[in-house]
Amino acid sequence: MSELAGDDTLTFEAAAAVRTAFQAIERMRTHGSEGRGLSSGAMDVLLRLSATDEDGLSIGDLAQSAGVSSRNVTGLVDTLEKDGLVRRVQDQRDRRSVLARITPEGRAWIEAFRKPSQLAMAAMFRGFSPEELTSLRHLCLRLADNQQRLADYLTAQEGR
Repeated sequence: MSELAGDDTLTFEAAAAVRTAFQAIERMRTHGSEGRGLSSGAMDVLLRLSATDEDGLSIGDLAQSAGVSSRNVTGLVDTLEKDGLVRRVQDQRDRRSVLARITPEGRAWIEAFRKPSQLAMAAMFRGFSPEELTSLRHLCLRLADNQQRLADYLTAQEGR
């Protein structure tokens, strides 16, 4: 019984450490966007759009990739469009659909943000070997995968 309790304590401590690390990285990420006029959510949408081809992405695709609601993404795209960083365009493959596309101003914003962010992340991960960074990445992705499986299971249980 005490062995199980020790395991429970270890998992809670590991979860707390992951949460603390996440918060530290988010504080650094948010700090980089302060004074640049974008919320963390808007910055995330802009980064996702900067990584796509010139066609852009639908609101639904953006929402799914970010793990948030379409309503949330619609508001973020509204803000980015108002700032001239994103524009809505008609999908050439489906005239009923609208895509969000990053503008040249949006790409310039990303480039201006990228270099200081790279320097900040390099400082945050200073002292980590490439092997440690690879392991950390894999462990974090494994946590995310486990969380998704658990969420799917819980959702299925609610439907019973």
